[in-house]
Amino acid sequence: MAKVTVVGAGKYGSMTALKIAEYDLADQVVMTDIVEGLPQGLALDINQSRYVEGFSTKLFGTNNYEDTADSDIVVITAGLPRKPGMSRMDLLEVNAGIVTDVTENILKHSKNPIIVVVTNPLDQMTTLTAKVSKLSKNRVIGQAGVLDSSRFAYFISEKLDVNISKVEALTLGSHGETMVPVPSLCKVDGKPLVDLLSSEEINDLVQRTSDGGAEIVSLLKTGSAYFAPASSAATMVKAMLSDSDEIFPVCAWVDGEYGINDVYLGVPAKLGADGVSEIVQYNLTDVEKDALLDASKAVKQKVAELDSI
Repeated sequence: MAKVTVVGAGKYGSMTALKIAEYDLADQVVMTDIVEGLPQGLALDINQSRYVEGFSTKLFGTNNYEDTADSDIVVITAGLPRKPGMSRMDLLEVNAGIVTDVTENILKHSKNPIIVVVTNPLDQMTTLTAKVSKLSKNRVIGQAGVLDSSRFAYFISEKLDVNISKVEALTLGSHGETMVPVPSLCKVDGKPLVDLLSSEEINDLVQRTSDGGAEIVSLLKTGSAYFAPASSAATMVKAMLSDSDEIFPVCAWVDGEYGINDVYLGVPAKLGADGVSEIVQYNLTDVEKDALLDASKAVKQKVAELDSI
């Protein structure tokens, strides 16, 4: 069975490690962090839940990257979290240094892992990880669309007062201001969302989805979201560990799909044992296509800023 490493043992990282372990698809989940005792204590606590929860995957906490050796999948959660009033882009410079260091240390001990990036600003950090690691583009993936789509689905279900299991939601594009909702492919109990809500109502839900992380940060005062983000990252890992080829909206390398080239962007993709096995091209409306193109241009501009650091 597989070995998965989660870098960062904060709330996001530890919750991600727990959810991956509970899927019982890996022999071991390693949590590594710079804070001495933190990953070790959390791993011990989670291991003591295995009997009650009924999963066999072992957790191992460490402050040493040598213990991550031969990882099949690595999830990077390390980075400075947002504070109230702070945008994802405010994090760019400091988190670029953290992600570079993490990636270099991971690659010293694991030759060809799949890396899932969740550190913000997501699109830029995914691009940076691919550049530093020199891994095949299909093996470096960002987690954003799964989370944004889940948030969108929640707001739709609340607006229409329906069971969330009846909702199909999809967001693409960038994680943040240039998120691209795809209302033409969103459904509620099999009915198109555009037939159930007005454009203004949909736009309001889209805006709240885009601001979803910031809304939680403002309510918490300290810290940021981690339950929904952890579920999203763990779900991606599950798909790859089980080689399911399930389709998820993820930050993947786009090379001609949707008429867009040479950028990491939120698009539908099949996830399997080798990471992204295929970018899936849905039939989008002209408005949605234009929005996706605009999002790609915005990400490229931000990547250019990253290159100047």
